[in-house]
Amino acid sequence: MHRSKMIEKLDETSEVWDIIVIGGGATGLGAALESVSRGYRTLLLEQADFSQGTSSRSTKLIHGGVRYLQQGNISLVLEALRERGLLLHNAPHLVHHQSFIVPNYGWWEGPFYGIGLKLYDVLAGKLGLAPSRILSREETLKRIPTVEPEGLRGGVIYFDGQFDDARLAVTLAKTAETLGGCIINYAKVVSLIKEDEMICGVKAKDLETGREYEIKGRAIINATGIFIDSIRKMDIPDCEKIIAPSQGVHIVLDKSFLPGKSAIMVPQTEDGRVLFAVPWHDRVIIGTTDTPVEKPLLEPKPLPNEIDFLLSHAARYLTKDPKPEDILSVFAGIRPLIRSDTSHETSSLSRDHHITISASGLLTIAGGKWTTYRKMGQDIVDKAITMAGLDDRPSRTEHLNLFGWSADAEGNEPFSAYGSSAKDIKQMIKMDPELDRFIHPDLPYRLVEVIWSIRHEMARTLEDVMARRTRALILNTRASMEVAPQIAAVMADELGRDEKWRKEQVDAFIALAESYLPEQYQTG
Repeated sequence: MHRSKMIEKLDETSEVWDIIVIGGGATGLGAALESVSRGYRTLLLEQADFSQGTSSRSTKLIHGGVRYLQQGNISLVLEALRERGLLLHNAPHLVHHQSFIVPNYGWWEGPFYGIGLKLYDVLAGKLGLAPSRILSREETLKRIPTVEPEGLRGGVIYFDGQFDDARLAVTLAKTAETLGGCIINYAKVVSLIKEDEMICGVKAKDLETGREYEIKGRAIINATGIFIDSIRKMDIPDCEKIIAPSQGVHIVLDKSFLPGKSAIMVPQTEDGRVLFAVPWHDRVIIGTTDTPVEKPLLEPKPLPNEIDFLLSHAARYLTKDPKPEDILSVFAGIRPLIRSDTSHETSSLSRDHHITISASGLLTIAGGKWTTYRKMGQDIVDKAITMAGLDDRPSRTEHLNLFGWSADAEGNEPFSAYGSSAKDIKQMIKMDPELDRFIHPDLPYRLVEVIWSIRHEMARTLEDVMARRTRALILNTRASMEVAPQIAAVMADELGRDEKWRKEQVDAFIALAESYLPEQYQTG
């Protein structure tokens, strides 16, 4: 996947695209893959990097959603559990089983949550994972040795899916590109083109060169997540907003706070959300909060009270109470929740997706979550086919293996997340053993992964590499800052950039990384 080749493809194309997708997060990438896999000429334009916004800031779970079961949204849980099962088959190199334990401190909690999670199992049907069951106090402590023992009666164990969100995003982009799609990052849609009051294309700007393009398309899909309303305003300047943005914050801690393989799930917190403490990349992610915000931001910042909330709740359930100085990073994301006239709490707003078609033909898909990205893509492309009068072709994504498909995780180690590409990465190391060295003693990434991301995954900036192609920024912010100059120098060599570019990249990344440090938000 090479950006220069994608730009060449755009330059050479004088014909009308069948479907143009605006947005390179989970929803947009899912729509583009759905479109190109059916054989439609497909273009995706992303204003920043793939999954740079909300889609790289999740709790890293592919799940049905226990919270939605509590809310009685059975249809969403059914859909999500089915999609979870499909994704486990379509991307076994990226999605795996994760055990969760609900610790019980009240006499009623074991039977209550046990029954609820049995219903969760039933709804999953044939695509279910291992069955849930009630655990004794001793077995709960064995599986989670650092869970608070005082008052503990036992637990309930159940299973869901876990993944690396940014890596799945780049895998979707590579899959779509392999099938013939044109997928471009750092290409911003600046306006919509209309003829006879109907949308027939977009004007886009290549943010690397400044060049502008007028691109014609039969169907235009607005899949920009939290920025959906800004695209809608290009169509109808005075349109009412349909997104109620809500911020979720996560903190990342050392593995010692949760040394076992099981995650902790707390079904109900003070703000109505589920709280997770989840092992991930040999760290622990604790989240999340739910805070309404006024406007969407590409780089939202945590609030001090959100960090305090997560620390205090973690302390309730862990014997080792985390302090601000224990936080390796803190990151925030904004959920594109669909606005409701009846609900004032974003924690109660639906995660269902919603499709609208404007009078001029703009297709907008809002809401949803990572787990259901494939179904969202299928639904919006179905609408696009009808709206644009395209030849009706059936969906192929239910059983479409994603790029790098491989079930041999052990054989692909230490590059199992790359799937079948692991053999090519290992070959690079064989040719140049220097590439096998770790970029930092406190980070799990090798130099070869940096080179690979530049040559094959369209990484264009230092942030792309440190935040999304690897997850160095959120696994250890301070370590990522220390190694930034070295990685920027490698990138400059690979991309043919000068010293000025290298310095600008380091300065920009350090400024960004500082917002991931908890001390920036301490109230004293």
